[in-house]
Formats: sequence, structure tokens, C-alpha cells
Amino acid sequence: MSTRTDLLASAESLLRTKGYAAFSYADLAHIIGISKASIHHHFPTKEKLGVAIVENYIFRFCKRLEQIDQESESAVQRLIAFSALFRESRDASLLPLCGALAAEIAVLPDSLRKLTKGFFELHLRWVEDTVKLGQEEGEIKTSQGLKPLSRTILNFLEGEAFVSWAIQEDSSSENSFECFLSGFTKHS
Repeated sequence: MSTRTDLLASAESLLRTKGYAAFSYADLAHIIGISKASIHHHFPTKEKLGVAIVENYIFRFCKRLEQIDQESESAVQRLIAFSALFRESRDASLLPLCGALAAEIAVLPDSLRKLTKGFFELHLRWVEDTVKLGQEEGEIKTSQGLKPLSRTILNFLEGEAFVSWAIQEDSSSENSFECFLSGFTKHS
């Protein structure tokens, strides 16, 4: 891997475990084994590093969503695969990136606030499209509207990730999202 790639990966991990405001270039230099000046060569400011982390993550996230869409025709299976992204974060002892950023929205630079908002909107658009597909195919039944249900799904997954993080719960033994999902799917 390149130094830039290592920096992004390590900084993302710090952001998702310590928070944006709590990690420093000194932390990053210690982990990577380079000088702070070398980090500044790649990312002159912490804001530029933060933007690069989020943009890099969004790119990877979009690829995962495309993969989910290609591998599953069923909206329910897509939503279950989507929930696995949150479980993967928990299993790696990481908060979801968008949730970690949202927790610090008041102290983020404007550029990161805008990216965080856009990242949540990306989540919601994908969930809305998937729920709409499920409704059209008769897999998902609900009296809630499309937007409220989609927001509820994202709220559930983000909230579950934060609760599991806080109580250091092992998520491998159960899938509470499937239980939640069964409340409005055809097979419930």
C-alpha cells in the first residue's frame, strides 16, 4: 500500500473509534510510523484529510450498494445485505462512519458537515428505492409512507450500531434487523 492509502485507512479507523475532534496528526504519525510533516505533505490540513476519508468511504460504499443491487433481486434480501454493512462495522469495533460524523456535527468544518448530510441522503435514497421496489413486488407491506419507513430503517440500523458499540455487544449471535424487518414484510 502507499503512504496515502495507509494514512486514509488509519485516519478512518481513528475517526470511527475516537472521533474526528479527538484524533490528531500525532496519533496518526505514531500509528503509521512517519513524521507529522510527512502527513502534512499528503494532507495539509485535518479538514482535507477528513474530506478525503469521507469521499473515499463514500466511493467504496457506493460500490457495495451496487454489488448488493446486482446480487439480489429481492428488496428484503437487499435490505438484509445493507444491514450486514453495519454489522461488519460493529464486528470490526468501528462505528458507522456517517453516525460517527453525525455525533460530532457541531464541531465539524462546513465541508464535512455537507459531506455528512449528503452521505445520509445517499443512504436514504438507496433505502427508499429498495423499499419502493419491495412495495411494488409485494414483499413489503406497511401503512407508513415510503420516506418515513426508509428513515425508520436507517434510524434502526444506526441506533443499533451505537447501542452495540456502547455496551460492547457481540452481534454475531442474533440479527435483530431481520426481526425488525419481519414486522413489515410479506413473510411476517
